[in-house]
Amino acid sequence: MVAGALVLLLLVAGGAVWYLSSSGAGDSADGTAAGEEILTFEGLEPDHVEPGEVVDYDMFPPAGGPHYPTWQNCGVYTEPLRAEFAVHSLEHGAVWITYDPSLSPDEVAILKDLYTPGDYLVISPMEGLPSRVVASAWGSQIHLDDPASPALTEYLRGYVQGPNTPEPGAPCSGGISETEAEVEAILEEEGTTTT
Repeated sequence: MVAGALVLLLLVAGGAVWYLSSSGAGDSADGTAAGEEILTFEGLEPDHVEPGEVVDYDMFPPAGGPHYPTWQNCGVYTEPLRAEFAVHSLEHGAVWITYDPSLSPDEVAILKDLYTPGDYLVISPMEGLPSRVVASAWGSQIHLDDPASPALTEYLRGYVQGPNTPEPGAPCSGGISETEAEVEAILEEEGTTTT
């Protein structure tokens, strides 16, 4: 009789554990952040390509893949960045927050306020985004319309130096701070062509 009660107790407890894990209760492992879908990307190779080469990424903005040997310094930028540098920052555990240049100054200020020197964040404008704000970490991405969405801060908590980071703790400073236009000018001066 005691053995039967013990088996029943184990079955009930096991069912509760199964329910909690399958419903996503208590965590964000269900692929959402504050109700917003988190996109994931598999099989991203962290290969280096020659500076000046233009990588044709499978997603936009890129959330991993081939990149330049030098990374983009983490920080806030007011001009677009060369993706191949920023993707290297993702490899080191940064989240790249890109935003539509049409955001109001107040909305851009919300994003800028997310950064504190030393954080693994790169923030920059980008034309042609699929939503007003896109945050990308290595192998994942979230699309948002509201820069103040709690989903963004939740995403940052889970994905800065997140579980998919190929090189967690690698530097996010000591790389380059040039914008895409500045990089293009340097490449042109050096006679390096982009392909």
